[in-house]
Amino acid sequence: MKIQIIRAEDWKMDGGAGFGLIPKTLWSKQYPADDLNYIMMASRLLYIEIEERKILIDAGMGHKQSEKYYAHKYIQPGNSLLNSLKQANIDPAAITDVIVTHLHDDHVGGATYLDEGIVKLQFPNANHWISKAQWDWAITPNKREAGAYFNANFIPILEAGKITFFDSEGEHIPNIFFKIYNGHTVGNVIPVIKYKGKTLVFMADFIPYVASIPIPYISATDIQPVISLSEKEDFLNEAAANQYYLFFEHDFYHEIATVEFQGSKVVHQKSISLEEFLAL
Repeated sequence: MKIQIIRAEDWKMDGGAGFGLIPKTLWSKQYPADDLNYIMMASRLLYIEIEERKILIDAGMGHKQSEKYYAHKYIQPGNSLLNSLKQANIDPAAITDVIVTHLHDDHVGGATYLDEGIVKLQFPNANHWISKAQWDWAITPNKREAGAYFNANFIPILEAGKITFFDSEGEHIPNIFFKIYNGHTVGNVIPVIKYKGKTLVFMADFIPYVASIPIPYISATDIQPVISLSEKEDFLNEAAANQYYLFFEHDFYHEIATVEFQGSKVVHQKSISLEEFLAL
């Protein structure tokens, strides 16, 4: 198995959205904000090769929306999905599977692109794995999440016959188990990767940063925060007991972290890079 990072983009988000009800005086000690209260965000994807399969987890934000839309995202110069794939010598047409954690714009927007006004698939030969619960939720969005769902990001994939829907958790791809959580959004998929006896968990928006490991630190973007609390507590207990490695898609400063029990609490233990994880 081969695993490497694909950096789709770096951008900014309001810190209050990232940390919800937690006061800035607390979270900013761990995760800095600028003068406008914006925090740096990564779109750090994972590329995995398992035998003949070439798998990408999430697709970043893409560039199909209006300039006004992106003006509020503060996308930083440098990284882009296609440039990162090119630097890694990965042909988008060679991707066999795209695991979409959920259909919010910053996770699936890069799966399609505009070519002279026509929406096309960025990974035309890939099977896109999407939970049926998230799909049903996204195509009839509630008013709270409507601004994060755009049909151009995913309807063309359906029309091309390149979506596999699933209803339940399971090892839908060898060595990758799909867990489903519902606090952030309904049918949110968290891939759990088995690598040389170790467990690497792609956190997506479930626990977006090391700074949000404490259980009360729930993003304002979670639609069901009480469910998030319960799901998070159960997961962190499991992660500490089984020495999981947590891979952060959005944490600008940390790639991977482990957690441990400290009395009755689960706390951050240490952070490492993907390169260090692969060398363990």
